[in-house]
Amino acid sequence: MLVRRGVIDFTGGMFSTLIVIAALGSALVAGAFFVFSVMVMPALRAVDPAEGVAVMRSINAAAVRPGFLGVFAGTAVVSVIAAFSGRPGAVAGAALYVVGSFLLTAVVHVPRNNALERDGSTEFWKRYLAVWTAWNHVRALAALGATTALFLAV
Repeated sequence: MLVRRGVIDFTGGMFSTLIVIAALGSALVAGAFFVFSVMVMPALRAVDPAEGVAVMRSINAAAVRPGFLGVFAGTAVVSVIAAFSGRPGAVAGAALYVVGSFLLTAVVHVPRNNALERDGSTEFWKRYLAVWTAWNHVRALAALGATTALFLAV
Protein backbone atom coordinates (compact mmCIF):
# COMPACT_ATOMS: atom_id res chain seq x y z
CA MET A 1 0.00 0.00 0.00
CA LEU A 2 1.40 3.34 -1.00
CA VAL A 3 0.41 6.69 0.43
CA ARG A 4 0.70 9.66 -1.91
CA ARG A 5 -0.46 13.15 -1.02
CA GLY A 6 -2.68 11.73 1.72
CA VAL A 7 -4.44 9.27 -0.62
CA ILE A 8 -4.16 5.55 -0.05
CA ASP A 9 -3.38 3.73 -3.29
CA PHE A 10 -4.43 0.06 -3.20
CA THR A 11 -2.69 -1.17 -6.33
CA GLY A 12 -0.35 -3.85 -7.49
CA GLY A 13 1.11 -5.98 -4.73
CA MET A 14 -1.38 -4.94 -2.08
CA PHE A 15 -4.32 -6.41 -3.95
CA SER A 16 -2.37 -9.52 -4.89
CA THR A 17 -1.54 -10.08 -1.24
CA LEU A 18 -5.17 -9.60 -0.19
CA ILE A 19 -6.36 -11.97 -2.93
CA VAL A 20 -3.94 -14.67 -1.75
CA ILE A 21 -5.03 -14.18 1.87
CA ALA A 22 -8.70 -14.43 0.81
CA ALA A 23 -7.95 -17.56 -1.24
CA LEU A 24 -6.16 -19.23 1.67
CA GLY A 25 -8.96 -18.36 4.08
CA SER A 26 -11.53 -19.66 1.64
CA ALA A 27 -9.53 -22.87 1.23
CA LEU A 28 -9.45 -23.38 5.00
CA VAL A 29 -13.20 -22.87 5.25
CA ALA A 30 -13.84 -25.15 2.25
CA GLY A 31 -11.80 -27.85 3.99
CA ALA A 32 -13.75 -27.48 7.21
CA PHE A 33 -17.08 -27.70 5.40
CA PHE A 34 -15.84 -30.68 3.34
CA VAL A 35 -14.83 -32.57 6.50
CA PHE A 36 -18.28 -31.97 7.94
CA SER A 37 -19.96 -33.25 4.78
CA VAL A 38 -17.91 -36.42 4.40
CA MET A 39 -17.01 -37.37 7.98
CA VAL A 40 -18.64 -35.47 10.82
CA MET A 41 -22.28 -35.50 9.73
CA PRO A 42 -22.24 -39.15 8.58
CA ALA A 43 -20.69 -40.08 11.96
CA LEU A 44 -23.36 -38.12 13.83
CA ARG A 45 -26.06 -39.79 11.73
CA ALA A 46 -24.69 -43.20 12.76
CA VAL A 47 -24.99 -42.68 16.53
CA ASP A 48 -28.01 -42.53 18.80
CA PRO A 49 -29.95 -39.30 18.07
CA ALA A 50 -29.53 -38.01 21.63
CA GLU A 51 -25.75 -38.42 21.33
CA GLY A 52 -25.72 -36.78 17.90
CA VAL A 53 -27.69 -33.80 19.18
CA ALA A 54 -25.39 -33.39 22.18
CA VAL A 55 -22.25 -33.50 20.04
CA MET A 56 -23.66 -31.13 17.43
CA ARG A 57 -24.66 -28.65 20.11
CA SER A 58 -21.09 -28.79 21.43
CA ILE A 59 -19.69 -28.28 17.92
CA ASN A 60 -22.00 -25.31 17.36
CA ALA A 61 -20.77 -23.72 20.59
CA ALA A 62 -17.14 -24.28 19.59
CA ALA A 63 -17.71 -22.70 16.17
CA VAL A 64 -18.41 -19.28 17.66
CA ARG A 65 -14.95 -18.99 19.17
CA PRO A 66 -12.26 -16.71 17.72
CA GLY A 67 -10.31 -19.46 15.93
CA PHE A 68 -13.02 -20.35 13.46
CA LEU A 69 -14.91 -17.06 13.44
CA GLY A 70 -11.74 -15.10 12.72
CA VAL A 71 -11.00 -17.11 9.59
CA PHE A 72 -14.65 -17.42 8.56
CA ALA A 73 -15.64 -13.75 8.92
CA GLY A 74 -12.17 -12.41 8.18
CA THR A 75 -12.17 -14.18 4.82
CA ALA A 76 -15.47 -12.50 3.93
CA VAL A 77 -14.04 -9.07 4.76
CA VAL A 78 -10.74 -9.61 2.94
CA SER A 79 -12.55 -11.08 -0.07
CA VAL A 80 -14.76 -8.02 -0.40
CA ILE A 81 -11.75 -5.70 -0.15
CA ALA A 82 -9.86 -7.84 -2.72
CA ALA A 83 -12.82 -7.56 -5.11
CA PHE A 84 -12.11 -3.82 -5.34
CA SER A 85 -9.07 -4.78 -7.39
CA GLY A 86 -11.51 -5.12 -10.27
CA ARG A 87 -9.98 -8.44 -11.26
CA PRO A 88 -12.81 -10.71 -12.46
CA GLY A 89 -11.54 -13.69 -10.47
CA ALA A 90 -11.40 -11.65 -7.28
CA VAL A 91 -14.92 -10.36 -7.83
CA ALA A 92 -16.23 -13.87 -8.59
CA GLY A 93 -14.33 -15.35 -5.65
CA ALA A 94 -15.68 -12.74 -3.25
CA ALA A 95 -19.24 -13.27 -4.50
CA LEU A 96 -18.97 -17.05 -4.19
CA TYR A 97 -17.54 -16.86 -0.70
CA VAL A 98 -19.76 -14.12 0.69
CA VAL A 99 -23.01 -15.44 -0.78
CA GLY A 100 -22.34 -19.18 -0.94
CA SER A 101 -20.52 -19.60 2.35
CA PHE A 102 -20.96 -16.61 4.64
CA LEU A 103 -24.55 -15.55 3.92
CA LEU A 104 -25.74 -19.13 3.47
CA THR A 105 -24.43 -19.86 6.96
CA ALA A 106 -26.33 -16.88 8.37
CA VAL A 107 -29.55 -17.72 6.55
CA VAL A 108 -29.63 -21.54 6.78
CA HIS A 109 -27.17 -22.97 9.28
CA VAL A 110 -27.30 -20.52 12.17
CA PRO A 111 -31.12 -20.59 12.40
CA ARG A 112 -31.10 -24.41 12.24
CA ASN A 113 -28.39 -24.56 14.89
CA ASN A 114 -30.43 -22.25 17.11
CA ALA A 115 -33.51 -24.40 16.55
CA LEU A 116 -31.49 -27.48 17.54
CA GLU A 117 -30.77 -25.77 20.86
CA ARG A 118 -34.51 -25.42 21.43
CA ASP A 119 -35.66 -28.77 20.02
CA GLY A 120 -33.34 -31.74 20.25
CA SER A 121 -36.06 -34.30 19.53
CA THR A 122 -35.37 -37.33 17.36
CA GLU A 123 -37.83 -36.06 14.73
CA PHE A 124 -36.18 -32.66 14.54
CA TRP A 125 -32.72 -34.24 14.47
CA LYS A 126 -33.58 -36.30 11.37
CA ARG A 127 -34.81 -33.21 9.51
CA TYR A 128 -31.88 -31.19 10.81
CA LEU A 129 -29.33 -33.70 9.49
CA ALA A 130 -30.86 -33.81 6.02
CA VAL A 131 -31.25 -30.06 5.50
CA TRP A 132 -28.08 -28.97 7.30
CA THR A 133 -25.89 -31.45 5.44
CA ALA A 134 -27.35 -30.74 1.99
CA TRP A 135 -26.76 -27.01 2.37
CA ASN A 136 -23.33 -27.68 3.85
CA HIS A 137 -22.38 -29.38 0.55
CA VAL A 138 -23.31 -26.10 -1.16
CA ARG A 139 -21.19 -24.10 1.29
CA ALA A 140 -18.21 -26.38 0.69
CA LEU A 141 -18.51 -26.13 -3.09
CA ALA A 142 -18.96 -22.34 -2.93
CA ALA A 143 -15.86 -21.93 -0.77
CA LEU A 144 -13.90 -24.24 -3.09
CA GLY A 145 -15.10 -22.26 -6.11
CA ALA A 146 -14.11 -19.04 -4.36
CA THR A 147 -10.66 -20.45 -3.67
CA THR A 148 -10.19 -21.37 -7.32
CA ALA A 149 -11.43 -18.02 -8.63
CA LEU A 150 -9.29 -16.08 -6.18
CA PHE A 151 -6.12 -18.00 -6.96
CA LEU A 152 -6.74 -17.49 -10.69
CA ALA A 153 -7.02 -13.74 -10.02
CA VAL A 154 -3.52 -13.43 -8.61
